[in-house]
Amino acid sequence: MGLRWKVSTAIAAVSALVALLLSLIIYNATQVSMLSSSRDVQDERLQSALRIYESTERVALGSALNDPDLPGPLRRAVLRGERATYVSNGNSEVPDVWAATPLPDGGILSLHSRFTDRYSVLDDLTRTLILGSLSVVAGSTALGVLIGSRLSRRLRRAATAAVRVAEGDSDARVREYIGERPRDEIAELARAVDEMADALQARLEAERRVTADIAHELRTPVTGLLTAAQLLPAGRPAELVRDRAEVLRTLVEDVLEVARLDGAAERAELQEIALGEFVTRRVRALAPDAEVRVEQDAHVTTDPRRLERILGNLIANAVRHGFPPLRIEVAERVLRVRDHGPGFPEELLAEGPSRFRTGTSDRAGQGHGLGLTIAAGQARVLGARLVFRNLTPGALATLRLPATPHGSAPHGSAALPDVQAPPQHP
Repeated sequence: MGLRWKVSTAIAAVSALVALLLSLIIYNATQVSMLSSSRDVQDERLQSALRIYESTERVALGSALNDPDLPGPLRRAVLRGERATYVSNGNSEVPDVWAATPLPDGGILSLHSRFTDRYSVLDDLTRTLILGSLSVVAGSTALGVLIGSRLSRRLRRAATAAVRVAEGDSDARVREYIGERPRDEIAELARAVDEMADALQARLEAERRVTADIAHELRTPVTGLLTAAQLLPAGRPAELVRDRAEVLRTLVEDVLEVARLDGAAERAELQEIALGEFVTRRVRALAPDAEVRVEQDAHVTTDPRRLERILGNLIANAVRHGFPPLRIEVAERVLRVRDHGPGFPEELLAEGPSRFRTGTSDRAGQGHGLGLTIAAGQARVLGARLVFRNLTPGALATLRLPATPHGSAPHGSAALPDVQAPPQHP
């Protein structure tokens, strides 16, 4: 149950309770007042009948002499010499109103009438109270829905902004999403979340700058080291030096790319391409032994360089960590890369790609863990959805390109790729 319905239910319950209590109080007070008035009227009629009886010895005004049906409590009060009134329900829902007085000769003069003429007023009052209570409950419920809807809408907007911030949209702020409102708890929450987002953004930006500066400063000496390694005489030592120098150069370039992707200025350069043909050509160059299956080709508007980078990193990860056969499938805007190895690490499925995390022991020892991080970042720039999952056996990476290109906006405003770990099945 959402906040809107919780608030509405609470307000409706309180309104119903208040309406019930007020209705009972009003009904009982009205009934007591009307019965008291009937007692007074009955007593006045009895006094008039007593005067007529004393002057004419004739029973008048509907009075009775020594009525055998006189209620016991009233009879006992009269025998004590008191003039009294009494209300009894008898065998009917409509009460009876009695009045009796002692006579000088020891007899009892009494009056008896039903409360029917005024009891109908109580019926009308009951109907009015019921209708009024229902109206109050309905109105308060509608008011609760309205208040709850406004609170729920503001909280949902705040949650949406927080999700956008978590997804990397550096410009999203909660206060802008919920709009200008009076100062309340939600506004205070929005301000606190925005301040936290600003602090985190500043810290991340500082870390990104440090990473980019370090990688940039390493670029020149690494390039010189690679050039010097090419001048070494042929042999196994020279081959090892050149290999390590090339690995170091690749690492520096990957770190620079990750730093750029962490920024908010990356934009896609859009072109229209035939996805099936594009993937087929790239796979032949990257992994000649891989199987390419184009189930349904489609023309898409995307950034070919970034798409090639994603495809290359997915294929390199599958070749490095998986087992053949390697299969690449294209179905409209969906691209799948599957190997038959041990699958993705559970940490990756749970948390997504992470820098310098190469996986479990059966995937350790090769690479620096930046390939899938770069693929996820490039997918974010394209506004694509990148999903990782395990099959039996093997790992499957699925890239879903958007129907609407995202190249005109910075990657921070595009949808983030997803990492999912559904139940394993073939």
